[in-house]
Amino acid sequence: LYFCFPQMSDHDCQDPPEYWTIHGLWPDKTEECNRTWHFNVTEIKDLMSDMRRYWPDVLHSSLNRTQFWKHEWEKHGTCAATLPVLNSQKKYFGKALELYQHVDLNSCLLKAGIKPSSSYYQMTAIKEALTRFYGVTPKIQCLPPEEGEKAQTIGQIEFCFTKELQLRNCTALKGDSDPMQADLKLGTEELSVCSDTLPTYYPSQVQ
Repeated sequence: LYFCFPQMSDHDCQDPPEYWTIHGLWPDKTEECNRTWHFNVTEIKDLMSDMRRYWPDVLHSSLNRTQFWKHEWEKHGTCAATLPVLNSQKKYFGKALELYQHVDLNSCLLKAGIKPSSSYYQMTAIKEALTRFYGVTPKIQCLPPEEGEKAQTIGQIEFCFTKELQLRNCTALKGDSDPMQADLKLGTEELSVCSDTLPTYYPSQVQ
């Protein structure tokens, strides 16, 4: 789940949603698994209103706004489809929407008193609140501090699931590298796992 901030002026973020939206549903394999299985938007027409609301492409302008979904299907969905519960485009996107509603990150953060603010949060406090609520530890990713700044900016919260699609702890990968990291490049910055020691900015949507 990720957040789009208006200050990313080189992207299409002038009118971002004021809530956390879906980035994707990613199996551990990160490469396209079936290059011949192309995205077909008509297969998810029944999901379209939820897709537009909860899985918008906030970073790239496109006429029909389906490029982001196409990318996610061809890179990740074709791999996820080895699971029977995800083995069609409608199942893949539908299940991702279902998991998004189940996790309900927006209300969890509000209940924990974590909301956009001009003051900083401690990353450990955010982690503790999420772990207390979900019983598992998600992976929180940030934009590093800009030059001359001291605070990182929260950008993405990644929840991990078992093959049975039950929440589990997100464990660091070998060497703490993250193959998903380059998937969301914001201007010249890439998201990376947040530092526990840096003050953390969760900015308001209002410029």
